[in-house]
Amino acid sequence: MTASVPAQCAAATAPVPEPAGMLRITLAYAPAARTLHMVDLLLPAGSRVSDALQAARQLECMGDVSIDWLECAIGVWGRKVKPGQLLRDHDRVEIYRPLRVDPKVARRERFDRQGARRVAGLFAKRRPGAKPGY
Repeated sequence: MTASVPAQCAAATAPVPEPAGMLRITLAYAPAARTLHMVDLLLPAGSRVSDALQAARQLECMGDVSIDWLECAIGVWGRKVKPGQLLRDHDRVEIYRPLRVDPKVARRERFDRQGARRVAGLFAKRRPGAKPGY
């Protein structure tokens, strides 16, 4: 996975000394597989996750990323949180895109395509005449 910072955000992500009473927050979003947008934000102390999302919406560099902000799940350091969650210094706010395919359905389809042909793993040893997958 590669982290990319759009050219418009270069000034926003340059290392700057933190003013007193400010939180340095990183906002991460992956619009597609193997693509990651990360933006550093400076927010006042006492800010919430919703404030970080609002600040990110106003940045030009996030304008080209089509995010349905209300439909996506939000987390801080890999844990799902609500928009009212208070932020701490150096938190990473993550915007999770919705799943395109149900994992159970994807597994069934993958097994239908390759499960009966493969001779490794759980289904390697079968009784003669048994159904594939049992």
